[in-house]
Amino acid sequence: MLYQQIRDNKRKTILLVVLFSVLVLVVGWAIGYLFNNDWVSGIVITLIVLAIYIPITLKTAGSQVLNMSGSKEIQREDHPQLFGVVEELSLAARIPMPKVYIVNDPAPNAFATGIKPEKGAVAFTTGLLDRLNREELSGVAAHEIAHIRNYDIRLMTISVALVGVIVLVANIGSRMMLFGGGRRGGNNKNNPIIMILAILLVILAPLAAQFVKLAVSRNREYLADASAVELTRNPKGLIKALRKISQDPNDVKDAKEATASMYISYPFKKKRKKKSALWSTHPPMESRIEQLQNM
Repeated sequence: MLYQQIRDNKRKTILLVVLFSVLVLVVGWAIGYLFNNDWVSGIVITLIVLAIYIPITLKTAGSQVLNMSGSKEIQREDHPQLFGVVEELSLAARIPMPKVYIVNDPAPNAFATGIKPEKGAVAFTTGLLDRLNREELSGVAAHEIAHIRNYDIRLMTISVALVGVIVLVANIGSRMMLFGGGRRGGNNKNNPIIMILAILLVILAPLAAQFVKLAVSRNREYLADASAVELTRNPKGLIKALRKISQDPNDVKDAKEATASMYISYPFKKKRKKKSALWSTHPPMESRIEQLQNM
């Protein structure tokens, strides 16, 4: 059951990433068809933007997340139990010991960052450390280490970059339409149906990209939960931790919408109640607990 769930989640993620990539290329095609009268130029321009945008995003993502969250790096003597838990689980996961950070915040939460295991970091709020016992803390730490081992941070960073590129390209296309841009020169291949389809793609693509990014994020949370059980061999610790975290009403003060998907639980509790499931960065807590109970 556990390994079947891990395989299913990995397969779903691959399908979503393929869908994301196709969406990026289709938007590039639509822009090229609308404004340059061909099928290739828009795709080439989009790929050039991606080649610049993604490396920059990957290089700066980790430090940006840690700085924005107000995280402070600690050493073993600052919190021996936490260090021991992270060290034990990183050995089980066969990854280098990640750097350990603490966020001074009463809301219980945690996140991981680092585009590869060699540059991994895990951060825990003081609210989480105050409320959880060692078994529960191991469950949360295993979830975050699973994100690092599974390269989730890299995947989500690329997803954010892809959304950024789609929004950027679509905005350029929308402004060109708004200010009277359009096909250059006469064209006897003009197809009104394809033109309408291309315009709809330019307008709706940013919305579709957000849906796909959030679907990837939710799927990776399920996978990290299952991987955490694989590391600890004890689903009860993570189940009890998730219950405690979900019952706390506090928001994480320095969390940002751009980084909300990285936390083990959505850091804005009041906003979550107003969001539909499609717009959620995380799956429902009840669903996560139910899947853990079935392992």
